[in-house]
Amino acid sequence: MSASVLPELLDRFAAIVGEKYALRSEAELAPHLIENRGLYHGSSPLLLKPANVEEVSAILKLATETGTAVVPQTGNTGLVGGQTPREGKSDIIVSLERMNRIRDVDPVANVLVADGGAILAEVQKAAEAHGKLFPLSLGAEGSCRIGGNLSTNAGGTAVLAYGNMRQLCLGLEVVLPTGEIWDGLRRLKKDNTGYDLRDLFIGAEGTLGIITGAVLKLYPQPLGHQVAFAGLNSVEEALALFNLAGSLCGTSLTGFELMPRFGVEITAKHIEGVRDPLDAAYPWYVLIDISTSDSAETAERMMNALLEQGFEAGLVEDAAIASSVAQQKALWHMRESMSEAQKPEGGSIKHDVSVPVSKIPHFMHEAGDAVMAAMPGARICAFGHMGDGNIHYNISQPLGADKDAFIARWHEMNEIVHGIVLAHSGSISAEHGIGQLKRDELAAIRPTIEIDLMRRIKRAFDPANIMNPGKVVSVE
Repeated sequence: MSASVLPELLDRFAAIVGEKYALRSEAELAPHLIENRGLYHGSSPLLLKPANVEEVSAILKLATETGTAVVPQTGNTGLVGGQTPREGKSDIIVSLERMNRIRDVDPVANVLVADGGAILAEVQKAAEAHGKLFPLSLGAEGSCRIGGNLSTNAGGTAVLAYGNMRQLCLGLEVVLPTGEIWDGLRRLKKDNTGYDLRDLFIGAEGTLGIITGAVLKLYPQPLGHQVAFAGLNSVEEALALFNLAGSLCGTSLTGFELMPRFGVEITAKHIEGVRDPLDAAYPWYVLIDISTSDSAETAERMMNALLEQGFEAGLVEDAAIASSVAQQKALWHMRESMSEAQKPEGGSIKHDVSVPVSKIPHFMHEAGDAVMAAMPGARICAFGHMGDGNIHYNISQPLGADKDAFIARWHEMNEIVHGIVLAHSGSISAEHGIGQLKRDELAAIRPTIEIDLMRRIKRAFDPANIMNPGKVVSVE
């Protein structure tokens, strides 16, 4: 498509939603043209805010007829440029901001039906109002939206117990690039009627269609909840403690987060209200979350037994158990703010990777040695969901380094870290997606047949290539 769209065509798109909901000015568009890390700056002549699935259908039908590229956008909290329009192009942004309803909550069937633009925190509140739990929890839950969570197969801090969004969704409503509407809002746990189309759209990052509605799974609210923060001397000890926690707590273990000393230091330094709850400093820390279905006493007994055995085995050096809900939230706030705390420290090169849980210590040592050899003075902030093998391997610039020169080595450091990840049969994208950032790397590391199959699916669903072009897999 050309780098410009005729004003007459823009007017046709705007007429679908009404001028009030068709943004054209530079000031209005600016927040939607850049992603959170500032890695991608796109361009767009128009942002549309449809009110319902019919308006989304009309937009995509016109887009296919005219060959106009469309970029779906929900909370604009993505970290790989999947929601950012391309630079120098005329991609039209379709925002689901107005499509934010909670359509239905069925506490008997344990399901909630929401619009694709529903904010995650509002979904959590709606479930809680009916005595239920929607377990997806992210640092951006106050602004990210369900359509984006599904399109990236978001994970968050509770994957260990509940799974990714793929496991938390029963059915979808999707508008195809042609404007056709697929109503797959089924509420069934068992449905073996042909191909599972739902799974094609989850994790597709808006390249196959726009998710406008979803049936989400709900769970009972835990009656007992306990959180603890423990200091350890090594990642090997963290892994041993995790295995012990699994044996003692079973499915009641809902979180096991790994954090380095550097991460705790900068979070306490830069994030208001965060403090290190332990008196001494330790090389590594774990945040342990236990939720039980019967009582608070059960959760307390489990946590005490785990820490006692951890001390006896020489795995735990010191620990603090939250004595109130406020303290539980404070400990989780530390963990969830760790990425944000890196910003005041200068440039940060990010990696969202996963390796088999048993390989985490090996990965940490090998990656640390390789990074420090390539960039002496780099400060490694490797933290994340140890329970599911997802590590956010972030590298802060050396003290006194030039930020731009440091960021210019982004792909070099990616190659180093990702090479070690792949050597351990891991993944270069655990929960953030592929977007623009990892598209070419994905094509280089996956088997040819796998990339070819992805391209066949893309062409079958989107023959005009108007849906979020340039993301995930290239067909151009």
